[in-house]
Amino acid sequence: MTTRHPQIHGVKTKALKLIPDERGWLMEMLRADDTDLFTKFGQVYLSATYPGAVKAWHYHEKQVDNFVCVAGMVKLVLVDTRADSPTNGAVNEFFIGSLNLTLVQVPNLVYHGWKCVSTEAALVINTPNEPYRYGQPDEFRLEPHGTLPYDWTRKDG
Repeated sequence: MTTRHPQIHGVKTKALKLIPDERGWLMEMLRADDTDLFTKFGQVYLSATYPGAVKAWHYHEKQVDNFVCVAGMVKLVLVDTRADSPTNGAVNEFFIGSLNLTLVQVPNLVYHGWKCVSTEAALVINTPNEPYRYGQPDEFRLEPHGTLPYDWTRKDG
């Protein structure tokens, strides 16, 4: 994780491991007995992001997200704007994907989004604790550029 602030209050991570054999491999992401992470099951979905594309910003009032990038790499960015949070104003970056197999749990009310930083499309699996409500989504969006204190451009140096 790269961060300009302390880890945002309520954010949790889990290092993932591959279990290989001669047929291929298996990777567990989230289990019901992960007592520090699992609350309940809402749904599972897969999101593809093309190289250089940004999918941001939004937060949820109730939903907690559990992101794992299973192909390619993304820069997952979290911004804590919660007035009562001990980490209000914190910005966290997580580089997750095939080179860093990690689950990142994003608490409700924390803005989040990602940018594909690999040369191939990134595939992100989310296992949120709430199902998507089509008629009344628990999703509050901002434009990806210029709305929060974060610059998505690559930082060369």
